[in-house]
Amino acid sequence: MKTIILLGGLMLVGNLPGKAQSTGNAIPAQTAIFPKGDKAPATNFTGTVWVQTLVPNDSTMNCLVGSVTFEPGARSNWHTHPTGQILLITAGTGYYQEKGKPIQIMHMGDVFKCQPNIEHWHGASPTSMMSHISILPNMEKGNAVWLRKVTDQEYNNLK
Repeated sequence: MKTIILLGGLMLVGNLPGKAQSTGNAIPAQTAIFPKGDKAPATNFTGTVWVQTLVPNDSTMNCLVGSVTFEPGARSNWHTHPTGQILLITAGTGYYQEKGKPIQIMHMGDVFKCQPNIEHWHGASPTSMMSHISILPNMEKGNAVWLRKVTDQEYNNLK
């Protein structure tokens, strides 16, 4: 309960009048909820992506929670999760696509549930950064199976 109140307070402070507001291309320091963290490995992403672990996996909670920030045009490789993934979009505009389906646009406040073992990718739009909280449940069954890079043709295929 304290965490929810603290996060709500941080979000409220970041949106007070007079504070810099996001233009869609960057997260101003005053409104970022979590630090950017470390650069993600280029083997699993195209472009610059930052990852901050918020809740490390352990035998009690048995989940992994992280904040991921994609610079404009950055995206994950195609991948799957043995137990699925939940994405809570916290800033910017991004894309989410499951294999064989059209790209979906993601906006701040959206929630995406990636079903277990479904091939998908997600990332920022070409003109905006995007941040999300990633929740990976039941980590005893594994994390992610990383596949090939998303091609520019796939990324730009908004139908």
